[in-house]
Amino acid sequence: MEWLTDLFTMQFLTALVSIIIIDLVLAGDNAIVIALAARNLPPHLQKKAIVWGTIGAIVVRSAMTLAVVWLLKIPGLLLVGGVALVWIAYKLLTDDSGDDEHGAAQNTLWGAMKTIIIADAVMGMDNVLAVAGAAHGSFLLVVLGLLISIPIVVWGSSLVLRLMERYPSIIYIGAGVLAFTAAKMIVSEPIVKPTIAAYPVLYWATFALCLGIVLLGGYLVKKRRAAAAA
Repeated sequence: MEWLTDLFTMQFLTALVSIIIIDLVLAGDNAIVIALAARNLPPHLQKKAIVWGTIGAIVVRSAMTLAVVWLLKIPGLLLVGGVALVWIAYKLLTDDSGDDEHGAAQNTLWGAMKTIIIADAVMGMDNVLAVAGAAHGSFLLVVLGLLISIPIVVWGSSLVLRLMERYPSIIYIGAGVLAFTAAKMIVSEPIVKPTIAAYPVLYWATFALCLGIVLLGGYLVKKRRAAAAA
């Protein structure tokens, strides 16, 4: 029962507090993507999508945390993840409702859950790296950190969803946050860092491009659909 005595050491408690703070700081992105994915569902399915989507995302993130050392060796991981997140943010912004005959993927419970899990896996690297670093190799701390993050993300998602329903313009803010996160992932990719260091303008150009694709592109698509519907 050596692990039980470790629970009462100052080092363990300090690491746990660090992980809780990390979860609070980084849960915002996850809450936004969950709220965006669930916003087009009927009210009785929204809570299910939030809860089960969060649980599925936590399972995926757990596997990522355990494999974080191996994942970091994959060249271009952050670059590919950032580009994928730009596309996810764009789709979440432009998929308004299920009126389209094909229906947006997140207009069903399973579709919303799938979007949540994929998006969280793509953008969860910062959380995974931070938690893994704060845990100092302790599997127990990693598990506790992941468990603590569940209620934080569920509560945050529910709050963001209510705000989106009341103030629809917040949807653009949420999509912008995801685009910003995507740009941050891209510029943090070791493969492109030397080029960005040599040409600093590329740093800001990456953020401008990601935000432009998601926000301006999403706005133009929504405007064109509104004009066609009228």
